[in-house]
Amino acid sequence: MTDSFDLVIIGTGAGGGTLAYALRESGARILLVERGGFLPQEPQNWQPTEVFDRRRYKPAELWYGADGTPFHPGVHYFVGGNTKVYGAALPRLRERDFEELAHEGGVSPAWPIRYADLEPYYARAEEIYLVHGQTGEDPTDPPRSSPFPFPALPHEPYIDDLGERLRRQGLHPFHYPMGVDRREGGRCLRCKTCDGFPCQVLAKGESDVCCVRPATQHPGVTLWTHTRAQRLLTDSTGRRVIAAELEKGGEIVTVQAERFVVACGAVNSTLLLLRSANDRHRQGLANSSGMLGRHYMVHNNTALMAVDPLRRNPTVFQKTLAINDFYFQGPDFPYPMGNLQLLGKLQAGMLTASQPFVPRPLLQGMADRSVDWWVMSEDLPDPNNRIELRSDGRVVVRWQPNNLAAHRKLVDTARHTLRAAGYAFVFVQTMGIETNSHQCGTARFGSDPATSVLDPYCRTHDVENLYVVDSSFFPSSSAMNPALTIAAQALRVAEQLNRPQ
Repeated sequence: MTDSFDLVIIGTGAGGGTLAYALRESGARILLVERGGFLPQEPQNWQPTEVFDRRRYKPAELWYGADGTPFHPGVHYFVGGNTKVYGAALPRLRERDFEELAHEGGVSPAWPIRYADLEPYYARAEEIYLVHGQTGEDPTDPPRSSPFPFPALPHEPYIDDLGERLRRQGLHPFHYPMGVDRREGGRCLRCKTCDGFPCQVLAKGESDVCCVRPATQHPGVTLWTHTRAQRLLTDSTGRRVIAAELEKGGEIVTVQAERFVVACGAVNSTLLLLRSANDRHRQGLANSSGMLGRHYMVHNNTALMAVDPLRRNPTVFQKTLAINDFYFQGPDFPYPMGNLQLLGKLQAGMLTASQPFVPRPLLQGMADRSVDWWVMSEDLPDPNNRIELRSDGRVVVRWQPNNLAAHRKLVDTARHTLRAAGYAFVFVQTMGIETNSHQCGTARFGSDPATSVLDPYCRTHDVENLYVVDSSFFPSSSAMNPALTIAAQALRVAEQLNRPQ
């Protein structure tokens, strides 16, 4: 079988889904390819045992660390990609995140674009993804051309009180930008199963609901689910992709197009390009620089559970507050440390509350009296942190975390801050190689083809009609959730693709 389109987009997450939405009225014949199907709306969406213990929505595949240890990757293959289960935290990167920045553990490089280049697209992405927020609270906020499209989600009383305890310590807690449908008549119920769960009522600002479904209402946009991209084929010069080989319904389908976009996520996009090696691209498609798969980053992440045994936390929707006071400099530490943000309310079986040798009722009692945080620091780009595809198909993730002194300092500062706020016990759980929901950097963009895979519009330097539009393009990881930046860059790329060739 052979089909023909103007544009093929492989992947439906924050990159591919947003791109399809932005181009839905362009008149182009667009094929949107997703290896999974639609995640079912079912009671199990909100059951911690199903989501966390039984891994109901995660694939059975294994990836391997550099030492050969297997792990289950934190990826999801559904329409909407990882946005189906993310926490819907949608902050912008800070202005200085786009510039070269010295860290205790090394240097975070400058991007080939500046914040001002992306700002209009941030504003549009916030509208599409239903972002609620409030300006003027966060001392690191970058300048904005317009206010948030929707007002900040109000804190529940317990979190309001927590904010006041933090302010008495001289901090500036702020309403974290969240993408949920809390518009008048909106679907969001402010439930306790948002962060890390699928939304049973489709109220999350996710690619599936906000982008893919509206895009496919247009006759020019076709969605193929349960379709896996095997490889891309080039012409004899190697300068143009002429077709994609897709596995669909047990058959190999060849799809031709004028342009191709890979948006499978930082690891799977790399794997597709590596599988597409040919006589003109022996190291993998678009990899003359040797940078494809290198500079893999995932953030330094720690879950923190602060417990006050004498006070219950009745909060249902907890993920509304964050702290950036230590983002660029910490107390007695002249380097950036990172971001502190509330997690969705922990229950027994989730993250820090999941301890196999502790009785579940005791864990639930702790969770009932805790306030729960995500501690996130920048993971610096290192060419030795990379993705490899073995000849037997095994996926190897070589990742050695770095910049750890800053992260340990941030965790210690969070401990002291929360103890001063009245929490006698603080428990932490550092996340490992399997926590890769913020994966990025494997096809970094830049102006020099010798040191980057993509140009500033995410087109590959080596192949003139091939783009990579997901977190692969990040040259640094910052210490912010990446989804809004992926979506904003997708809108910027869409504008470029829409220009006459």
